[in-house]
Amino acid sequence: MRLQLQTFFVFVFCFTINYSVISQTNYARQQPLPVIDYDDNLNKPLTTVELSQIKEVYGDKTDEYVLNRPQRVKDIKNILRNRIQYKLAEPGTTIKECPLLSEVPLFNNYVTNLNRDVDFNPTTFNPLKYKFSFYTRGASIYKVDNTDYYIMINSQYQ
Repeated sequence: MRLQLQTFFVFVFCFTINYSVISQTNYARQQPLPVIDYDDNLNKPLTTVELSQIKEVYGDKTDEYVLNRPQRVKDIKNILRNRIQYKLAEPGTTIKECPLLSEVPLFNNYVTNLNRDVDFNPTTFNPLKYKFSFYTRGASIYKVDNTDYYIMINSQYQ
């Protein structure tokens, strides 16, 4: 019995050491994140359209969660001004499978009665209303349902 218990502890010890080494090896292979290089256009104040987009999503929490936080304002300006692109696919062009806009949940944490856009218009679309993958390492692409439009979100690290 005592030999079995010792064998069990040796096995657990070896397994733990092995797992720890594997975990550290995988972590070491991951590239460090580069420093984000912001464009100069972020030095300009929010436009009335950008401010209304923020207020639409954050409601009465706009000041507390966005406007009183300079880095948050800068990040949102970067999203709206530099990282979102709306592309109209050429007829006959095939683009890889990607999530549909209708599959992206609404970001309605602060304004619970937030509604999806019924018709897509790139000039009035508010990307802040949706839980897009804004902070991933790579770019993301979404197809607008029943249109030839795609929403492309460039990584903040590019």
